[in-house]
Amino acid sequence: MAFFTDYTTLQATIASYLARNDLTDVIPEFIRLAEDRLGRDLRIREMLKVVKTTTTGGDSTVEMPADFLSMRDLHISSSNPIQTITYQSPSNFFRNTRALVTGLPNFYTALGSEFRFAPIPAGEYTLQMLYYYQPEYLSSTVSSNLWLAYTPDLLLYAALGEAEPFLMNDERIGTWAAMYDRGVNSLTKSDDEGEFPAHPMSITLTTR
Repeated sequence: MAFFTDYTTLQATIASYLARNDLTDVIPEFIRLAEDRLGRDLRIREMLKVVKTTTTGGDSTVEMPADFLSMRDLHISSSNPIQTITYQSPSNFFRNTRALVTGLPNFYTALGSEFRFAPIPAGEYTLQMLYYYQPEYLSSTVSSNLWLAYTPDLLLYAALGEAEPFLMNDERIGTWAAMYDRGVNSLTKSDDEGEFPAHPMSITLTTR
């Protein structure tokens, strides 16, 4: 069988690995569960997205993007100098920040599906968010996505891992789990090494 490159061939590959031809209706569910698992377990550069939004004066909240997973960086790009906004846990946010006054926001927290800022924005400020996003789910109208393009092996292993309990084939669960975990650890390590130096930086002192 040719290597899977789209949603249709991925489904066929899963059916082949499971040696079943009667799972057409449930294989999409295994894939959806696998995509959710990857969204929880991975934070790699390919998942980063830059989005701008605008605050409203007197409104302390901004709605999260629909595909938001976790924040990497948030700042006000319309201020001079650029103002970094620092995350606070909800308890610290209300206890230690100026959450009831108006001004240029310095802090934010996440409440439900919104970001809340302190101080409350005094006007319209342009926010630039760098965040990890959940790719659009594969479907009959979405033939490929980030998972299929960058982590096809993990998508396959995760989907197979979701399938085995359904099939009551418990002895195979550990096999796919081990292959999935190994792949996640390897990819995370590779991504970290691509972002940070492999060796500690050194300082050379010169003498006169």
